[in-house]
Amino acid sequence: MSAIILSAELAVWRKTERERLLRERDALTQEVLDERRARMDIHLERAFPDLVHGVVAFCWPYRNEYDVRHLAAALRRRGARSAMPVVVAPKTPLIFREWHPGVELVKGPLGIPHPVGSPEVVPDNVLLPMVGWDGDGYRLGYGGAFFDRTLAALAKRPRVIGLAYEQAYLKTIQPQAHDIPVDFVVTERGVYRREAEGLKFLDNPEAFSSPPCYAGEIAPGYFGEEPKA
Repeated sequence: MSAIILSAELAVWRKTERERLLRERDALTQEVLDERRARMDIHLERAFPDLVHGVVAFCWPYRNEYDVRHLAAALRRRGARSAMPVVVAPKTPLIFREWHPGVELVKGPLGIPHPVGSPEVVPDNVLLPMVGWDGDGYRLGYGGAFFDRTLAALAKRPRVIGLAYEQAYLKTIQPQAHDIPVDFVVTERGVYRREAEGLKFLDNPEAFSSPPCYAGEIAPGYFGEEPKA
């Protein structure tokens, strides 16, 4: 019985923290979002130049998440294939379908677009948004546990790079047996690598004074901003 009570208490705590973090993120101005995105773009490009090889999976930005679409476009121009996750059914692993401009998008759970009709692929790298993150590399997501199930089910685990803002840091998410930590965390501050003792900060934030900006390179409608319901 104590384990059941603990599990219920933890679920309530995570729900409360998730709602708090989402409120704080929703309150960010577009100017702040653009500045953080630009800094995270360059952190990712400098730390992970090999993202241009193979398949990189990303998620359509939701509720002021880091907008990875600009980086994904730049990676595609250099040879990468990009993909997005698709929810098949509740409590089952996700699949990934290739996406690039021109591939049809439809709205899935939470209204987040995903591709239809394109080939199913296995990603080499996953750029994974996080509502919250802790010092051991564990992720607080939206509560469906889809990515934990997916990573556990893949025959070959991809490199997983968690994406979040510094303000979303938690001392611990109180991880459970099913929680799977990410390999790296990238924030507007820089890059953290998961090691045996926890996350280690790698970058000097003062080195990133001139981050790239891809916004001017993207034509209106490039991202398929009007997915079908």
